Amino acid sequence: MEGLWGLGVLLLCCLLLPFPAGSQTSPSPDPRWQTDPKEAPSQHHTARAPWEQKAGGVQEGLPARPHCVRCCEPDQRFYPQYQPLPQINMTILKGEKGDRGERGMQGKFGKTGVAGSRGHTGPKGQKGSVGAPGERCKNHYAAFSVGRKKPLHSNDYYQTLIFDTEFVNLYDHFNMFTGKFYCYVPGIYYFSLNVHTWNQKETYLHIMHNRAEVVILYAQVSDRSIMQSQSVMLELQEQDEVWVRLYKGERENAIFSDEYDTYITFSGHLIKYSGDP
Repeated sequence: MEGLWGLGVLLLCCLLLPFPAGSQTSPSPDPRWQTDPKEAPSQHHTARAPWEQKAGGVQEGLPARPHCVRCCEPDQRFYPQYQPLPQINMTILKGEKGDRGERGMQGKFGKTGVAGSRGHTGPKGQKGSVGAPGERCKNHYAAFSVGRKKPLHSNDYYQTLIFDTEFVNLYDHFNMFTGKFYCYVPGIYYFSLNVHTWNQKETYLHIMHNRAEVVILYAQVSDRSIMQSQSVMLELQEQDEVWVRLYKGERENAIFSDEYDTYITFSGHLIKYSGDP
C-alpha cells in the first residue's frame, strides 16, 4: 500500500515540472492532416490565413496547430431545390354556357315496375249538364190480320191475292191496296194463311218473301170443298215484303168465299226484334 502511494506522488511531481522551450518535442503529425504542396488551398484555408496572421501566429511555448486536409472527394450529389407547383383556380377558366345541343335518340324502354297501391277515393264531382235529346224510340211491335169475302179464279198470269177486310193492322204495316206486308221493324215474324177450296177445282197458292216463293198451299180436285191452311216463320229485314200469290191458270185454279162469311184470312206478327239480345 505504501509503495502504491509513493508511486502516485512521483507521477504527480513529473507532471508539474515545466519543460524547457527548446527541448519540447512536437509529436509527429498524422499523415491524414498533412497538406499536399501541389494541392491548391481551398477557399476556407485562403480565408483563414489572414486571420491567423492577425492573431499573432503560433503562440510561444505552444505546439503548432495541424492544418485541415480534405481526405475525401467532394460530394457530387445534386439536391434539387423545392419549387412549389402553381395552383390554378378552375372557376376562373370556366367559360360561358354553350348552346343547347340536339335531342338524342330515344332509349330503350325499361322494365315495367311493380304496380302501386290503389289510391284514395276522390271527392264526388259536380253534376254534369243535360245532354241533347236522343232519337225517338221505334216501336218494336208489328201485327196484322186481314180477310177476303170474294172468290177468286186463276188467269193466264200470276195474281196477287188482294184482301178486302181488315181485322188488325198495327201501325198500318199491311197495305190493303197492294195486298203486301211491309217490314218496318226487323226481326223474326210468324205468318199463317187459311183458304176455302172450290168443288171440282184445284187450289194452288204461294206465300212470297219479296220475289221468292217460300211455302205452297195446295189442294187437289175434290167433290167437296174443305178449309186448307199453311204457316211459316221468316226473318225479315227492314223494307222486306210478304204477300200471297195465286198460281197462273194452266189448270182451273180457284178459292171460294162469299159476302156473308169470311173464308180467306192472312195474318202475321213480330216474335223477336233483331236488336234485342
